[in-house]
Amino acid sequence: MITEQLINPRSIVVIGASNDVEKPGGKILKNLIDGNFKGNIYVSNPKEDEIQGVKSYRNPDDLPQVDLAIIAIAAKYIPDTVELLTTKKDTKAFIILSAGFSEESNEGKLLEDKVVAIINKVNGSLIGPNCVGILTPSHHSIFTLPIPKLEAKGCDFISGSGATACFIMEAGIPKGLTFANVFSVGNSAQMGVEEILQYMDETFDPEKSSKVKLLYIETINKPELLLKHASSLIKKGCRIAAVKAGSSEEGSRAASSHTGALASSDVAVDALFRKAGIVRCYGREELISVASVFMYPELKGKNIAIITHAGGPAVMLTDALSKGGLKIPHIESPKAKELLEQLFAGSSVANPIDFLATGTAHQLGIIIDYCDNYFDEIDGIVVIFGTPGLFKLYDVYNVLNEKMKTAKKPIYPVLPSTLTAKEEVEDFISKGWVNFPDEVTLGNALSKVYNTNKPLTTLYCKDHVDVGYIRAIIDSNEDGYLKPEAVQALLDAAGIPRAGEAVVADKASAVEAATKLGFPVVMKVVGPVHKSDVGGVVLNVNDADTVKKEFDRMIKIKDTTAILIQPMLSGTQIFVGANYEDKFGHLIMCGLGGIFIEVLKDVSAAIAPVGKVEATQMIKNLKSYKIIQGVRGQEGVNEEMFAEVIMSLSNLLMVAPEIKEMDINPLLGKMDKVVAVDARIRIEKNK
Repeated sequence: MITEQLINPRSIVVIGASNDVEKPGGKILKNLIDGNFKGNIYVSNPKEDEIQGVKSYRNPDDLPQVDLAIIAIAAKYIPDTVELLTTKKDTKAFIILSAGFSEESNEGKLLEDKVVAIINKVNGSLIGPNCVGILTPSHHSIFTLPIPKLEAKGCDFISGSGATACFIMEAGIPKGLTFANVFSVGNSAQMGVEEILQYMDETFDPEKSSKVKLLYIETINKPELLLKHASSLIKKGCRIAAVKAGSSEEGSRAASSHTGALASSDVAVDALFRKAGIVRCYGREELISVASVFMYPELKGKNIAIITHAGGPAVMLTDALSKGGLKIPHIESPKAKELLEQLFAGSSVANPIDFLATGTAHQLGIIIDYCDNYFDEIDGIVVIFGTPGLFKLYDVYNVLNEKMKTAKKPIYPVLPSTLTAKEEVEDFISKGWVNFPDEVTLGNALSKVYNTNKPLTTLYCKDHVDVGYIRAIIDSNEDGYLKPEAVQALLDAAGIPRAGEAVVADKASAVEAATKLGFPVVMKVVGPVHKSDVGGVVLNVNDADTVKKEFDRMIKIKDTTAILIQPMLSGTQIFVGANYEDKFGHLIMCGLGGIFIEVLKDVSAAIAPVGKVEATQMIKNLKSYKIIQGVRGQEGVNEEMFAEVIMSLSNLLMVAPEIKEMDINPLLGKMDKVVAVDARIRIEKNK
């Protein structure tokens, strides 16, 4: 838990303070002093009587009561120090800079656990260990640089890596990016990114709190907590971007189902971020550019006007925006002709609006006014304006500044001459704006932000499933893959339509079942994992003699226990499936079915529960969506029925969490029906 003593301490002690400002204990004390902390600062060092002008207590036992302790001593001495401070000095907040804990060894993990237990006993707060500290308006308890001027409207930044936090601030500040609070959580022994975000949500003040949150995460320990509070903050008007590092996976996953093979913790992270409405980034520069977009008013539509005096950057920006699904609409109206008359000969207002290298500040102001007030098809404006160094740009950037303050539509400045026009760019930034030096970086970030959905949190609906029947089936079966009869019963109880079928163990029963279902039929082996790989699937069986012949062949295939017979159906092969991901819960996936799932690996994923909006979005996000819609005269798939199967599967998983792997592959989809043809379900209980 975050205590008031951590955020707004009345007193701070630096344990292990130093006169050497090249050491963490020395630099953090200097930063506290330079940051004009309003409360009392104490220091403790057994070898010093005074450190940086502050009286030093050689024995921590002699310290007065203190709210927050910043500790920079060897790990082995820390548990005893924390015990003393909590029991004798009423200390309720700790920032432990020291390394040598769980990141190093099992012994370090034991030390770390001991420290956490001591602090938890007094309901205290712990940041770290192995962190660089925190920055709040109250105190600069951090031993690194840079230390930005904190502004309430800046970004709240929570990082699992201290070095990464420093590098991101160092790259963002020159562009004009500002910060409100910075938390480096280190090992996250007691509180990680999730808990800090929870605190920001629970204490959110729409008038005073930052509405931009940036996250750098290496491990998501509590996905449910992250989802809950990120969604809540976004619904309150915040915008959140995050880098989740460690996304690659070496080697293949040991999973027997298609869905299990395609699922991964990183797919789950993607699904979690989409559900929460978090913009996922993959590097420091991308996080900075997305954060910079966040600092401007939200883009309400996808149509962008590009105002430029340089053709090349406008073309590159057009490409980036177009690839991201945004539009640069052709501007053609009486007002456009009126605007053109006010520009130099050779200018173009078609969009991009190019007013040439000789364009003036006055002309820029006129163009912005027309885009803002008269061109209704335009939702946002990008201004690209640099210089070859022939003249100063103060007048241009002053006009841009004034127009940005009053415009109804968001205006994004691309000021690329950060060397040639360094003074003018810095002057523009000093007025409270963020600059985008590179137009393609802006285009990519703007597209990513625009295409990120709002939170999609959903509750499952029990009314659509036979809860009692599902529980009876799960409770009466052992761990492992369920028999076909149990699978069929679960699909029926969940309301998932399926093809008629029969499971037979002898030749006579096979002929009888095929005749009853009606020729042609499909015959499949029961038992082997990938039926088609072992010759375990036969299509278009048209008569009893072929049934007998194929039964004799197929029953001899290794691991086969029976033969499944179904009517031969037609339609587009699609699939849905689920895999249980540790900590995240069930990951539901959909895509094209049959062999295409392995060949194309074109799948959409979501974390259960999944509602109609999210299920529909999963389908539309498929690269193969045009096939679902129907192309070149081929019948498509009923998207609403496809979405209903996804929702029904979600409901089944919520009732039966013991399902660890599940495939419905293929589903056959047409415009009038979506039917499950084959399914496998594996359960694990009490795990």
